[in-house]
Amino acid sequence: MVFFSTILATLLTAGQVTEVPFHIGDDAIIVDALVNGKPASLMYDTGFSGTVILGENLDIGKPTGTQRLTDFVGSFEAKTVRLNSLKIGERAFATDGMEVIQQPTEHYTLSYGTHCDGILGFAPFGKSVFQINFEKQRFVFYPDDYDPAQKAGASDKTFATRMLPLGVNSIELTVEAPGSKRLHMALDTGNAGYAVTHKDSLEREGLWPEGKKADFMGQSMVASGPVDTFRLSLKDLKIFGVPVPEAVFNVIDLPSSAADRDGTVGFGFLKNFNVTVDMVRRKVYFENFTGKVSEPREGEVGMLAFPDPRSKRVKVYWVVPDGPAEKAGVKAGDDLLAVNGEDVSLIGMRRLGEMMKGDAGSSVKLDLSRSGGLVRVEVVRQVLVNSAH
Repeated sequence: MVFFSTILATLLTAGQVTEVPFHIGDDAIIVDALVNGKPASLMYDTGFSGTVILGENLDIGKPTGTQRLTDFVGSFEAKTVRLNSLKIGERAFATDGMEVIQQPTEHYTLSYGTHCDGILGFAPFGKSVFQINFEKQRFVFYPDDYDPAQKAGASDKTFATRMLPLGVNSIELTVEAPGSKRLHMALDTGNAGYAVTHKDSLEREGLWPEGKKADFMGQSMVASGPVDTFRLSLKDLKIFGVPVPEAVFNVIDLPSSAADRDGTVGFGFLKNFNVTVDMVRRKVYFENFTGKVSEPREGEVGMLAFPDPRSKRVKVYWVVPDGPAEKAGVKAGDDLLAVNGEDVSLIGMRRLGEMMKGDAGSSVKLDLSRSGGLVRVEVVRQVLVNSAH
């Protein structure tokens, strides 16, 4: 499937288009950049309204100030360094007044399954016209007078939607549910999941009964700490103008940080599209090249485990109440040694996550260490998804 192919070929020949390759890590876009002349591999995050976040181990200049960052859980302060230059491939960005945030970023490499020094935010892209081409793994930067609406051929696989009049360095769009119910959600390549919203946003629109307690409460990790979440199946949606028969959203059991912003739609949805962003005319185009719009439900074990840098082991940090792992005897604080006999210290986090998932009713064998003793359990996977009714 080809989107804007004839026009793109003409513009490339005329030298009016810049292409920059990227590669896909574990549910993330990774692009090589030069930050103040220093090479860095950065995860591209349209949900981060700033410029660049880099690890403190990279020397890009002396700190020039501080900046307070806010996420779903709270806020924290980080050092900043003046951004003098920023380049990805042959594309150089204007950096007047921009700063780099420096904070520990060692967990990025672990999270994305590939080397990553930090985050490239949305601010440098400014008021431009560009495409995030997941199919060919590249950015395509068009001239500002290029209008996708006038030059695109008709296609039943391409969906156009207008940005909401919200935010400056963000892409805020609409998710529609039956009964004229709407959520205002950001296009967020930095969200590794499918979509994240808030319980109060769902209650406001009648998509979740007010005061209802969710089953299978889990936890997700954000920059400032863990946050309670549950998963919810929603049907007959239009996500950014794209019809979606059923999708599973992660729901944060905390109020949204802004009354007019209800969460983000992430990599799990976006990876199926070539996304053309027209900041000049404030429109976004989604070309569905995979033919998919969501993933099938899978059975899970109901626990959160990842490496503990102090013990050098994989530690169980959270066990879903009344979930399969708890019923089998897994406890928070256990060290996870092996899954189906395979040593987890020798595999990446993505592989570990894949091993935990499978068909509902299938089982997985876990070897655990608890207070120095070996504990072996067999966990029967279960679909841990709530319904609003």
